[in-house]
Amino acid sequence: MKKLTRRKALKGMLSGGAVTVALPLLDCFLNDSGTALAAGAPMPVRFGTWGYGLGGTSSIMVPKKIGADYDLPEEIASWARVRDHINFYSNTTAHMDASPNNNHFTGWVVGRCGIAPSGGIPSETIDTTIANRIGKTTRYMSLTATATGDVTNTYSYVNKVTPNPAEWSPLKFYTRLFGPDFQDPNAPSFTPDPRVMVRKSVLSGVMDQTQTLLKTVGSEDRQRIDQYFTGLRQLENQFAQRLTKPEPIASCIAPGQAPVDPPMNKEVATVQLRHRMMTELMVMAVACDQTRVFNMAFSAAFSALVKPGFPQPYHTCTHEDPIDPDLGYQPNSSWFTRRTMESWADFVEAFTKVKEGDGTLLDNVLIYATTDVGNARTHAVDDMPVFTAGRAGGKLKSGLHIDLKGASPTVVGYTALRLMGVDVPSWGTLSNQTSEVFNEVLV
Repeated sequence: MKKLTRRKALKGMLSGGAVTVALPLLDCFLNDSGTALAAGAPMPVRFGTWGYGLGGTSSIMVPKKIGADYDLPEEIASWARVRDHINFYSNTTAHMDASPNNNHFTGWVVGRCGIAPSGGIPSETIDTTIANRIGKTTRYMSLTATATGDVTNTYSYVNKVTPNPAEWSPLKFYTRLFGPDFQDPNAPSFTPDPRVMVRKSVLSGVMDQTQTLLKTVGSEDRQRIDQYFTGLRQLENQFAQRLTKPEPIASCIAPGQAPVDPPMNKEVATVQLRHRMMTELMVMAVACDQTRVFNMAFSAAFSALVKPGFPQPYHTCTHEDPIDPDLGYQPNSSWFTRRTMESWADFVEAFTKVKEGDGTLLDNVLIYATTDVGNARTHAVDDMPVFTAGRAGGKLKSGLHIDLKGASPTVVGYTALRLMGVDVPSWGTLSNQTSEVFNEVLV
């Protein structure tokens, strides 16, 4: 095998000038020790996720009635305005098999990867799988945001080691989406961005060298290079998309004014405000077809939300807040859950406010919402709630309560994968593996 140096790069020519693209870190660099909407075309169906920490209290969260017109117990009373858009899947279990229960980690990882983790993240998350299927023709393959103000609060991973960092600043998110580089599909004129033209040409100038390079390295490095250039090809496709005049989109109305970032603190009111601001931007980014896959984290799995005047943050509260003998639950812990469910309702409602075709944007969206535990007080990974919102382009029923009777949340995830056109025979491993679409919710 030919030994390459860390200085190796791909070089090409552009308009008579040399261009260079660096390579990722490969084993062979190391020593031997190995240190747009076409007129008349159907509306695209989009996929999103929403994540929060610390589950809830089943006795006051899970509806008693199964099926449509389900009741709204105390912790989800705020759903009244959007209940008919939400499916509540109760009583799911993140099966651990031989893996340990890593508190605040196992539950959401099973819901997003289909695999009980024995260490770190075991695979790409479901949004990445779907983005690889439906996200290659838009400006952004996916968008990820958090309401906490902490860039590390994300439930989205590209692979085992690479998280999708979350946008945390409404101002920065606005600038990224609707700043100077935004191409308004409804603008009367279109001028290709010369900077994008140069970037695309640089990539095109070196991509033909990939096959030659692949023959000179070992299998591990071939995988790294292939993954690296898959990303570059995606970037090249996105550049090409940005050099083509987009079709007009009636529902796309770019925000006219840049927002002002809220204070950097963990108070629930502040987090809810940031969540609303990020949601409005994300919803319009979806309506403008800047992306077809999106992720929102309302709170971290190890939630540190703060209630003004109360001495304990949310997670500590779940351990130390006593059960009220008259109420039968932890009132302060439940207060946090109720605020969280209010924001989930806000998130869903925001998609109903954008008219699209004969309905709303939510009709052409499927949102998959997960948490890290079932019971907030015990942190158990059974009796976990999973929610979906939207109708996935008319393919999915909504407004149902389904008792999954201990089944893995992968039942819901696999159904979402198939609805998004991901043609895989099964999803998940061991007791979390499923190959059955949940037909009860399909139209």
